[in-house]
Amino acid sequence: MDTFSGGFMIIGILVLVLVIGAAKNKAEWIINFVLRGVLGMVMVYFVNYFLSGRIPGIEIGYNPVTFITSGILGIPGVLMLYGINFYMIL
Repeated sequence: MDTFSGGFMIIGILVLVLVIGAAKNKAEWIINFVLRGVLGMVMVYFVNYFLSGRIPGIEIGYNPVTFITSGILGIPGVLMLYGINFYMIL
């Protein structure tokens, strides 16, 4: 494991600990986060399916970063991921 992925792993663990600490008594917040994350991943799946034949290379991967982004930011977060990916293609 290189330093770059090790840093991401440490940041991920810290975020997870902060989320657990902040949501100790807030089950509604956790359910909302997970629901937005799952719906965001479903949206990524369908947008990838729709755009795969039209714009090659625009697909977003299914990974924890995508799930966390869509869980925290919702639909604007998913659109942001596609915007960043489109910018990287240009």
